[in-house]
Amino acid sequence: MTGPRIVGTRIPGLLLVSLPVHGDARGWFKENWQREKMVGMGLPDFGPVQNNISFNAAVGTTRGIHAEPWDKYITVASGRVFGAWVDLREGAGFGTVFTAEIDVGQAVFVPRGVGNAFQTLDPGTVYSYLVNDHWSPHATDQYVLLNLADETLDIGWPIPLVEAEVSAKDRGHPGLADVTPMPPTTVLVLGADGQLGRALRAALPNAEFATRQTFDLADDASYLRDWSNYSVIINAAAYTDVDGAETAAGRRLAWAVNATGPARLAEIAAAHRITLVHVSTDYVFDGAGAPYDEGAPLSPLGVYGQSKAAGDLAVTAAAGRFYIIRTSWVIGQGKNFVATMAALAARGSAPTVVKDQTGRLTLADDLAAAILHLVESRAPFGTYNVTNSGTPTTWADLARAVFERVGKDPGLVVDVSAADYFKDRTAAPRPENSVLDLTKLESSGFRTRDWKDALVQYPVQAGD
Repeated sequence: MTGPRIVGTRIPGLLLVSLPVHGDARGWFKENWQREKMVGMGLPDFGPVQNNISFNAAVGTTRGIHAEPWDKYITVASGRVFGAWVDLREGAGFGTVFTAEIDVGQAVFVPRGVGNAFQTLDPGTVYSYLVNDHWSPHATDQYVLLNLADETLDIGWPIPLVEAEVSAKDRGHPGLADVTPMPPTTVLVLGADGQLGRALRAALPNAEFATRQTFDLADDASYLRDWSNYSVIINAAAYTDVDGAETAAGRRLAWAVNATGPARLAEIAAAHRITLVHVSTDYVFDGAGAPYDEGAPLSPLGVYGQSKAAGDLAVTAAAGRFYIIRTSWVIGQGKNFVATMAALAARGSAPTVVKDQTGRLTLADDLAAAILHLVESRAPFGTYNVTNSGTPTTWADLARAVFERVGKDPGLVVDVSAADYFKDRTAAPRPENSVLDLTKLESSGFRTRDWKDALVQYPVQAGD
């Protein structure tokens, strides 16, 4: 049995699908939409939630041109139509036209923002379409409407529009010159004031950025917004006070921000077909089984790690379209270990630094680049480890590397065991070895810099 064939058009994302129709004396049968088969051939996994059917009694019935804030999958159940599509999205393709005759053996995938119109060529034509968002009166406010008769489009309607059955509303739509294009969907970055958030500001200048003041994962009011225009949420927000999480107040806040918050984001992402990028941590492991690959069992030692592990599980269970990014030892703009060591070096201090905790540095810029790579390349959804590459190190050896980086004597750094360093402090347990395996990330086509090379290029000077 020959399967469907998918062909691109001059409008990016607008796809023609040839559907095998099998007939005999009883009539005919076709697989109108078969998710696994069609996605495997290149049709977007667009997640339809509503099926609409338009019955058109007369030849020449003409509807459109409407660009809607969702994707559509169009087929004909009976009869034939002349279809016309116009790219009404922001960008160089605005105003591009494509036309085709569609019968029961064809389907068309229409991406968000591409105007759609049709004219019936047979009596009793049944026109059917799947959409991946529920219609609502509010949604119509986001439509982009275009006049069927706009001369600049030069659409060759088989039946002249003066003779066609067209609603007064469709005849009254504006011409192309007066149309405001549909803007693209937006990336929302949470935690935009953190080290990764600042790196993402540089990497995604057109994104929407939210700090804790404008989107607090622990505040119910933050989730009350129109989510329909977001395509990606990057959750770089977290409660990261590892030791504070061991207190009564800190425990409650850690679970609210690191577990309940991601669970709510996952539900929102699933409901609105949003890709959720959730940044996690090496603290979801106990440090006894490194290097950890993405399938390693979770084994957090303290409240911080436990709350982050719970968030990972919630995203995995509910989000559908997600990337969990496990990382460690993140260094970017702002207060961090490298900046602290550089400042101590500038003062000629001899810091005492833990010698028996092992991991890899992650430069925030590299972490941001890896996230963009996974999203933009449409890598398979799931969990990915992201750190800089290179030979694992300890905090003490990293401190010595920073001293060298700023031209100070690395011999000033004093080694101490974690047990001795924390013996007189209220401190959470920490993984002794948190090295993350990078094989899966590299298999996706992305390689991070060696952490030593990245540190050389990191813009820190003694006294920062």
